[in-house]
Amino acid sequence: MNNQSIEYQAREYLFDLNNAAKENGFKADERWKVSLATAAEKEVIEKNYYPTISTEVVPEVLSEMFRIVKATLSQALDSLEKTLDEKSATENKLQYVIAYNPNRLRR
Repeated sequence: MNNQSIEYQAREYLFDLNNAAKENGFKADERWKVSLATAAEKEVIEKNYYPTISTEVVPEVLSEMFRIVKATLSQALDSLEKTLDEKSATENKLQYVIAYNPNRLRR
């Protein structure tokens, strides 16, 4: 997959985040927490928070797409995220980029 495709996927995901924030009445100070997740972690996050926006990404492009999304949202990468590559994504079974607002618990 080339860079343009990864950037396009990231733009689509960011578009979805923006729409979901508007649809759910996010205030100016409310932010998405964006993270990587396995299928099981994604399920837990979706059970605990609303709204959540996730997308499944192949390991080959996961780290680059994640970095683009975090950079666009002006969110810093933590030390584990900085070292993420295709091999570590595969080993850790990471396959989703998921966003949620930690202050919006599912009722």
